[in-house]
Amino acid sequence: MKICVLVKEVPDAAVEKRIDNSTGRMDRSGEKNLNPYDTHAIEAAMQIREGGAVPVEEIVAVTMGPESAVRALHKAVSLGADRSVHLSDGAVAGSDVAATGYALAKTLQRESPDLVLLGQQSDDGECYTIGAVVAEHLGMPSLTQVIKMDVDPDALRCERQAEYGYDTVQIKLPAVISVGDAINEPRYPSLKAIMGAKKKPLDTVGIGDVEIDASKVGGENSAAQWVAAKAPPPKGAGEIIEDEDTNETVEKIVAWLDERKLI
Repeated sequence: MKICVLVKEVPDAAVEKRIDNSTGRMDRSGEKNLNPYDTHAIEAAMQIREGGAVPVEEIVAVTMGPESAVRALHKAVSLGADRSVHLSDGAVAGSDVAATGYALAKTLQRESPDLVLLGQQSDDGECYTIGAVVAEHLGMPSLTQVIKMDVDPDALRCERQAEYGYDTVQIKLPAVISVGDAINEPRYPSLKAIMGAKKKPLDTVGIGDVEIDASKVGGENSAAQWVAAKAPPPKGAGEIIEDEDTNETVEKIVAWLDERKLI
């Protein structure tokens, strides 16, 4: 089995999310890191390999992004991936979800994976849909919010979180699976793995290398176009009720709720 794991470079969680008003794109300046949700996908791939139910010949980390995204790939390799593929081309800059999914699918086609894993969402855009878009272009079945996987040579038996409980689904391979963060606890990379990550094979490709149609990617060619952005209105100060007299405090709280028709 060959597993490809889609990963993404995102702004560090401590960095406030900002929009560049000149382009409408997320301001990605400052500290960046591997999308934390994707670490669960890497761990899931490692557990499939270590479980031994099917032989895993290779785990490949794949990303699309600027030159700096190579650091996310190094982190993915330190967590267990054998090598990485980096789609880095100015033509794909500003792509919306649909264009990004198309570009990633074309990159994956060259790898011919038996299983594609990714995190349930990115820590920046949080769109939750990239896995389904990639699967559509690859012609593969797809599942989201998967929290458990049992692997057979030709199929997966998955448990996924649903609105009112859990679904158990059997899906044929090849497939695209978005894993939820409840599926596992990602391991910490060893110092040896961190030091050796930059020595692992890294294949940097452009749109021509993976036969991407330039008219289908990039900000100008995306179906979703940014119009404007503004900060949400500031929240008003809350009201603090001191509990000097419990009965009086309760009356004030009830009156406050009644005034707003909350009871």
